[in-house]
Amino acid sequence: MAPRPITQEEKQTIAELVARARAALDAIAGYDQARVDRLIQAVGWALSNEATFTRLSNMGVDESGIGDRQGRPGKRFKLHGILRDALRAKSMGIVEEDSAKGIVKYAKPVGVIASLVPVTNAGHTEVGNGIYSLKCKNAIIFAPHPASKQTSIECVRLMREAVKKLGCPEDVFQVIEKPSIPMAQELMAQCDLTIATGGQQMVRAAYSSGKPAYGVGAGNATMVIDETADIDIAARNTRISKTSDNGSGCSADGNLLVDARIYDPFLAALQKEGGYLVTPAEKILLQKAMWDEEGHRTSATIARPAKTIAEIAGFTIGDDKSFLIVPETHIGKEYPFSSEKLSPVLSIIRYEGGFDEALKKVEQIYKVGGRGHSCGIYSHNDEHIHRLALVAPVSRMMVRQPQSKANAGAWDNGMPMTSSMGCGIWGGNITNENINVKHYMQFTWVSRPIPIDRPSEQELFGEFYNTQTP
Repeated sequence: MAPRPITQEEKQTIAELVARARAALDAIAGYDQARVDRLIQAVGWALSNEATFTRLSNMGVDESGIGDRQGRPGKRFKLHGILRDALRAKSMGIVEEDSAKGIVKYAKPVGVIASLVPVTNAGHTEVGNGIYSLKCKNAIIFAPHPASKQTSIECVRLMREAVKKLGCPEDVFQVIEKPSIPMAQELMAQCDLTIATGGQQMVRAAYSSGKPAYGVGAGNATMVIDETADIDIAARNTRISKTSDNGSGCSADGNLLVDARIYDPFLAALQKEGGYLVTPAEKILLQKAMWDEEGHRTSATIARPAKTIAEIAGFTIGDDKSFLIVPETHIGKEYPFSSEKLSPVLSIIRYEGGFDEALKKVEQIYKVGGRGHSCGIYSHNDEHIHRLALVAPVSRMMVRQPQSKANAGAWDNGMPMTSSMGCGIWGGNITNENINVKHYMQFTWVSRPIPIDRPSEQELFGEFYNTQTP
């Protein structure tokens, strides 16, 4: 269904927000690196200190009904990582030099940024995107999801308060207080750049706004567990990843491809970690509960506790069970358990006949969904890791790591910290990268003359040089 037309009052509201943002841009144009870095430190502390972040996290869960009160505060480390990456980067003046090519790059602000905030990450996306935005001397306006708007409004209020205390115009951070799809679309049309983190409908709207946009693609992370895997570590990491915030993240494990030689002990290890093995009869009930007759995910089972999902489906699980394990033998669009589940539910698929079979099943799964996002592998066989990396149609691949805690950056890997992950051409995005500080600035390339670098025609054409052409 097409969104309703925007009202004149809504259009005027957006115009006023953008005008205030541009005034703030002018006011901070002369800030040096030290002043900007001090500002983002202030924002980081004000929003990611343990008490405040926990309050905002709980507020987001309570307001939307999505996620886990106990688990969501654990996302706090991502804001610390974003601040780390931002502080270590230069964002103005000369940021890169290549003397051999005579190239010097100067960083410039983007301007006014529109940031779409997903319902699953209110109270977190605003801070991370806000830190990166201010680091590059931009102004940013947030379009929250209506189901979590009060959390976003409170978050932005605190961000504004933090910079105001240091003499910075608070309008570098603004939020739409009465959000709607037409207002979000108008915001994207009036701003200079959109960071679109959220559902595919809004990402598509960002790309059709007429302005540049960084979007994300849908997830359906698939993990390969080969015969060399440490079973206990793989099971533990699966539980950590899958149960984080009730599996609300698009990075959470969706499908496990397990070598037949270790399938039974690995399945036992998953159950020891708190997984509930769904029976064939319960699988039928679960599918009816999680997908409607048209194949759409039911909102009542998205990012809800495993116990709640089971009850909706019509069966019960113990209080010690935190995720549901669904044995699957088929892959395809007609088998929804091979698609993205956005919940503490994962499918487990046995593969026979060695690693070639695992690679075939990876290919089949990403034809169902999740192309461009993420995959992972538990293996100590470098050849297997290499072969999966060669064929997997994904932008990031985690090796022996809890997927949803790793692919957006972690203390023990080198991925840039972010709350937005590009999925490349596979996912309909312009970049494969984790959206980080460099995406919040633009560059002037200064080129000086260098010694002539012109190869001979013989070098260029090789064996075809001077041969007879038809």
